[in-house]
Amino acid sequence: MAIDCFVLGAGQEIGKSCVVVTINGKRIMFDCGMHMGCDDHNRYPDFSLLSKSGDFDNVISCIIVTHFHMDHVGALPYFTEVCGYNGPIYMSYPTKALSPLMLEDYRRVMVDRRGEEELFTTTHITNCMKKVIAIDLKQTIQVDEDLQIRAYYAGHVLGAVMVYAKVGDAAIVYTGDYNMTTDRHLGAAKIDRLQLDLLISESTYATTIRGSKYPREREFLQAVHKCVAGGGKALIPSFALGRAQELCMLLDDYWERMNIKVPIYFSSGLTIQANMYYKMLISWTSQNVKEKHNTHNPFDFKNVKDFDRSLIHAPGPCVLFATPGMLCAGFSLEVFKHWAPSPLNLVALPGYSVAGTVGHKLMAGKPTTVDLYNGTKVDVRCKIHQVAFSPHTDAKGIMDLTKFLSPKNVVLVHGEKPSMMILKDKITSELDIPCFVPANGETVSVASTTFVKANASDMFLKSCSNPNLKFSNSTQLRVTDQRTSDGVLVIEKSKKAKIVYQDEVSELLHEKNHVVSLAYCCPVKAKGESDNDVDLIKQLSAKILKTVSGAQIHESEDCLQVGSFKGSLCLKEKCMHRPEISSCSEAVFLCCNWSVADLELGWEIINVMKLNLDNTCKVKGDLL
Repeated sequence: MAIDCFVLGAGQEIGKSCVVVTINGKRIMFDCGMHMGCDDHNRYPDFSLLSKSGDFDNVISCIIVTHFHMDHVGALPYFTEVCGYNGPIYMSYPTKALSPLMLEDYRRVMVDRRGEEELFTTTHITNCMKKVIAIDLKQTIQVDEDLQIRAYYAGHVLGAVMVYAKVGDAAIVYTGDYNMTTDRHLGAAKIDRLQLDLLISESTYATTIRGSKYPREREFLQAVHKCVAGGGKALIPSFALGRAQELCMLLDDYWERMNIKVPIYFSSGLTIQANMYYKMLISWTSQNVKEKHNTHNPFDFKNVKDFDRSLIHAPGPCVLFATPGMLCAGFSLEVFKHWAPSPLNLVALPGYSVAGTVGHKLMAGKPTTVDLYNGTKVDVRCKIHQVAFSPHTDAKGIMDLTKFLSPKNVVLVHGEKPSMMILKDKITSELDIPCFVPANGETVSVASTTFVKANASDMFLKSCSNPNLKFSNSTQLRVTDQRTSDGVLVIEKSKKAKIVYQDEVSELLHEKNHVVSLAYCCPVKAKGESDNDVDLIKQLSAKILKTVSGAQIHESEDCLQVGSFKGSLCLKEKCMHRPEISSCSEAVFLCCNWSVADLELGWEIINVMKLNLDNTCKVKGDLL
């Protein structure tokens, strides 16, 4: 059976994360976000692609939201209260607590201040959150008789989780946004080693490799200090939850050490509420914060005050954290309009800004003017400072997680296409794992795992119990038991599968003589090399003679034979005994077969022939 991964959002883009995965008949929606850079119909995923009739309860088994950022939860009230989905919704306890704050803050900014169309109301948010089932880390949830889910710590922001989902023998992990390194207030992502058919990973920083955070922190602090020391105002646009707490801890500590008296402000009452939740949810923070919490709460900032709007035009230096991040709307954009024209001032952008936002325009170059959403132009004479304080993992982190989990397939989402394609090639070539980069509206289908339960015959079990002792004598005698047992899997129609000893096969098949043989179509030379076929057979024979002791080789123009082992040049475009070739598009193949009596000899010869192949041609595959 297949696993279908249908990308409704965040396909070759960053924004409106929404991936619908079908596993053995169960359909799970991972995240239900909105695009922060769009103000038209592209803001939300196109839910009509799931059901033309609007009967979403019968097409979606459940929704799992990984964290409270708007590009992951922003469309949820619309989907439940306007589109009519009433099925189960899962998220972590912190995400359930903080999501309504973020949703209401966004609604207020977009509708009350910018006058945009109200797509969901305060009542919608309240009713939506009543449907949410909160889950703990590593808590296994049985959604129904077949579907099982489990959440793992993702770092990134308070309450963020990766999600493991399993139906039958098929299993996947959807990462959401995650961070593989510890920062000041959150720990690194943690997950068990799992057997996976598919890993769906974010790829925001698909080609970025970050060095130590300390030079970046020092650069940020120096830029802010230089601005306020020169009488300027420093604006730090950030979302109320996540980077705001990280940077406040950094600045508060620096202000204490340097005895700086310039005020630091928060613009949003939302951030005050957020800090209260951070104090309550210490168990979701980093080990460093947990240890400090025994003596004082690290989120009780000594130098940070609440901001009043009247202070926008007040004289003198200050530092202001204003929401939202990316300068996409709201108070941060309002302050930017007033402070950007002064060369004394600074705008520090601490994370990623999606395309279409003012933050992205500032990061893309050094504009002297910026067009705002309503057509207003703003002169930009202030300093622009971008520093990588993003809570997303970098390319090394994505590779490390993929290598650790070793899934059979990878799908990349939540990234920019050029960088994603580079990372895709890296995963394919270095880890030998098929990788896909679907666009919005596209579906990737991969094979799912099915385990077959089999009985074992008495003779096979007896063969397993026979010791295979190996003796070695370096400094002292060592005895090891390297037992292996060769069996044959027999699947008869309407009967349960059974593993039998090789001598039993003839009786089962009602044949007097039966030889168990193995087959493998082995790549032996890259196409285009100058050697002809006769020279190739002679070359392989010479290497086998040199490596395999006592080998007696019989060769002809297109084949060679050693005992029961026989290899012939394979001219077929597709051979049922041929493995996948991951990094070498073309090769010359030798189709080999040998009896089970020469099991070790056969594989020894195969390994010799593989060494003949160019090192750039990597082989992936087992006996077929």
